[in-house]
Amino acid sequence: MRDIIFALSVRSIRLHFLRSVLAALGIVIGVVAIASMGMMGANMTLSVTEELSAMGNILVVRASGEMHGGGVPGMGGLGGGGDDEDLITDDQFKDIQRIAGKYGTVYAVYSESDTIEYGDSERRTTVYGLDPDLIPSIVTLSDGSYPKSTSSVIIGPTLAERLDLKIGSKIDIGDPDEGPTTTVRVVGIIEERGMSMDLNTDSAIIGNEKLFIGMYGGEGEYEQVNIALDDINDAETVKTDIEDQLNRKEEEVSVLDSSRMLESITSTLGTLTSFVMAIAGISLIVAAVSIFNVMMMSVTERIREIGILRSIGTQKLEVRKMFIYEAAILGLIGAVIGAIFSVAIGYIVVLAMVGTTEYFFSPGSLVYVPFAMLVGVIICLVSGVYPAWRASNLDPIDALRAE
Repeated sequence: MRDIIFALSVRSIRLHFLRSVLAALGIVIGVVAIASMGMMGANMTLSVTEELSAMGNILVVRASGEMHGGGVPGMGGLGGGGDDEDLITDDQFKDIQRIAGKYGTVYAVYSESDTIEYGDSERRTTVYGLDPDLIPSIVTLSDGSYPKSTSSVIIGPTLAERLDLKIGSKIDIGDPDEGPTTTVRVVGIIEERGMSMDLNTDSAIIGNEKLFIGMYGGEGEYEQVNIALDDINDAETVKTDIEDQLNRKEEEVSVLDSSRMLESITSTLGTLTSFVMAIAGISLIVAAVSIFNVMMMSVTERIREIGILRSIGTQKLEVRKMFIYEAAILGLIGAVIGAIFSVAIGYIVVLAMVGTTEYFFSPGSLVYVPFAMLVGVIICLVSGVYPAWRASNLDPIDALRAE
């Protein structure tokens, strides 16, 4: 009897093929929407996490006025010319160095946003001034050498690409309309780092402290102080010690733990992904209504058939199964086709929105395909429950009398 019931379900789908295809198409669209949005969110999260996790051992110390002013460490680089209260003083730097020096590398950062010119090209970028002895331990070069004089600098790969800069290129730093400019020579190109919390070097210029002070002044007044911890587990201890020491009378500095920032960013991305998937899931609700409509029409059209089946001894459970099978078949077909399209469309969406498909085939990304399939099948089964119940509860005598 089970094989016959299943065969009847298949027969009904074949007899109403176009209607069944349109119903399954709704499931296909819903599965593609949910899987694609899920994979986009997962790839975005994995990409950001990979970039920031490498900087998870970094603590960034800034003057409280600067932090409260909305600056994001390593992202703006627009300081360097502010008031004293917005900068880390040399005495504060020495205190930080004394407290955190035993836990890792402590270095002060001079930073300024300025205009640079190369040939006919002009743009604004961030200029960093660092201790020349520490530059090799802070950034890695993809080509060239580290600056050894006040007339040499290293530059980020994005800046080099956009201005077509090479080793030996000479660039002018400063706006000629506002004052004298400084000519420097490029001696190295920094390896791409992506998003980071300490220094945003991909589009920046890095020179030694003397070069920076010679151009902008402000000796002993730092935009921020970075601490590269040897052990990430010391982050909370160092942060607490610095805040207890420097903020005893009033809040002078704020310490940003990049690992906490990573948690915050990934949490936000996760929430955003869930929200987008919920919106995409609306298409499955539409599909559910379509499936429900198809099943109700099927019940109405097959009243006499149901009456005959019931009159020859078919149980109510078997009649319910016939319609549940029909809903399940539509759901499975739609889910499988949707899964196939999800991989292709999801790949395009991830490439367009995230910019890389490096993590596309990772388990954390592909898991959204079976998840979307499961949701699609469940939606179909739920949509078929009431029509199946109604069909099984038809009175056999009344069903046989139906035209």
